[in-house]
Amino acid sequence: MDLSYTAADLAFRDKVRAFLAANLPPDLQKKVRNHLRLTRNDYVRWHQIAARQGWSAPGWPVEYGGPGWTPTQRHIWEEECGRAGTPQILPFGVNMVAPVIMAFGSAAQKAHYLPRILNCEDWWCQGYSEPGSGSDLASLKTRAVRVNDVYIVNGQKTWTTLAQHADMMFCLVRTDPDVRKQEGISFLLIDMTSPGITVRPIITLDEEHEVNEVFFENVRVPAVNLVGQENKGWTYAKYLLGHERTGIAGVGRSKRELAFLKKLAMEHTRHGKPLLQDPLFASKVANVEIELMALETTVLRVITRQAHSPGPEASLLKIRGTEIQQWLTELMIEVLGPNALPFDLAYLDGDSEHAVTGDDAGAPLGANYLNMRKTSIYGGSNEIQKNIIAQMILGL
Repeated sequence: MDLSYTAADLAFRDKVRAFLAANLPPDLQKKVRNHLRLTRNDYVRWHQIAARQGWSAPGWPVEYGGPGWTPTQRHIWEEECGRAGTPQILPFGVNMVAPVIMAFGSAAQKAHYLPRILNCEDWWCQGYSEPGSGSDLASLKTRAVRVNDVYIVNGQKTWTTLAQHADMMFCLVRTDPDVRKQEGISFLLIDMTSPGITVRPIITLDEEHEVNEVFFENVRVPAVNLVGQENKGWTYAKYLLGHERTGIAGVGRSKRELAFLKKLAMEHTRHGKPLLQDPLFASKVANVEIELMALETTVLRVITRQAHSPGPEASLLKIRGTEIQQWLTELMIEVLGPNALPFDLAYLDGDSEHAVTGDDAGAPLGANYLNMRKTSIYGGSNEIQKNIIAQMILGL
């Protein structure tokens, strides 16, 4: 199998690099490269810059307004965005609910929602996890009862990322409590401004408001917002999660973080020499770089075989990609040592130009380390992904 780029791929990469050099706002690039916090407007601004180029939804077919790129072109785009330091185009609309609407939605749903997702007119959040239903998602209890032309929804979702900004939620609800748990679930599109919805913040270890609890009390959802068939939502949920896990590998972002780590380790000394020249630490950096190279090769192997929907190989990419992301943050903390302890919220939030410690590069890394503990949990914990690999790839 030839995993090298063709001349056309290399020409496409040059085109992407030129676009990023000309269009990525320096203030957004600075925030991303320096691990500072992004606002809602930051995410929307970059999404709409990419949308004007026709590149906000790299996986979409031309039929729905996408660029119709090959899997290799999508990989190049993601890698170059990671290298350049763009804000992430959030996956909830473009990569998660949109493929479900394309595959299972009505003509009216496609016509209304897909253009709004493409241009970031609607900010989407994901209503999956519940207090008692995380990895065992099929045990969810949020209830939807159909009354004429509406569903009445009651229940609770949790760990809902950026729900405080959301206009819409794609939500798994139980519409039949009397059948096998996977068979009584439906997939609803819910307007977050509906009466009866309460969003309550969950403040994480890094003191950021990124996730939320969402409560539903007699929320009326039009029946036309049901995607596909009633009680078939588990099928759509699994389809969505495959798309979620493929992107979690984050090779481009990890390459950027590896370069940041090396620079950081050259600027901090041990026994009078740059830490990167310490044989023990240098071997740790080399190990993570080798693992990242192996992950990239695996990603290329998967995308060359992948026609449309990702298979169980997505679980492998999710596991190794998130392990490498966490490994990189651990090595950054090792470089800083006790200097990683100060917690400068004003600098993280952009309210002060420089960190109180005087180390602008190092100041956000403690918070970044804490935040990245989530990566091996969201999208289905890595332990669950190993079960998927054992069952669906190894046949155990």
